[in-house]
Amino acid sequence: MKKAEKAVLGTWRITDMEVWAADYFDMEAPAHLTLRDDLTGALQFGLVQGDLDARVSSVGEVARVEFSWSGVDENDPVSGRGWLDVTDDQAQGRIFIHLGDDSAFTAVRSG
Repeated sequence: MKKAEKAVLGTWRITDMEVWAADYFDMEAPAHLTLRDDLTGALQFGLVQGDLDARVSSVGEVARVEFSWSGVDENDPVSGRGWLDVTDDQAQGRIFIHLGDDSAFTAVRSG
């Protein structure tokens, strides 16, 4: 497995989002993004849940994940794309909803 892929695998707890409400972080299911060995995974924030398909690259010491995702928002189908830049156990990225909002976010490794 490539070094960049190893750096991004696991669960990333989203700690802050630019656009969506802060109460998303007080819900039973914490906001997160998870990447598995096969570069598929899942994301959740608020009532948005989705499955993702990722690709990994790196620039210097920063591993970048670019992904597409599809899922639901309050039971309505949604999809989008996003990216995540990882340095050690810290990450920052942006999530886009197709034909909708987008938001910057920060995350920390939680598993």
